[in-house]
Amino acid sequence: MKMQLLEYSMQLAMLKQLYNKGLINDKEYQKMEQRLKKDYGIVSNITA
Repeated sequence: MKMQLLEYSMQLAMLKQLYNKGLINDKEYQKMEQRLKKDYGIVSNITA
């Protein structure tokens, strides 16, 4: 589980970089974030 949480955190950090650099818009960010949560079994966003 720890490894999975680490992988999720790394994926989310990369996604946030894309968003902050303007390479993806808000809708794309939210859609990808939801997919990451589903893929990694995350039920709430504890990093917000």
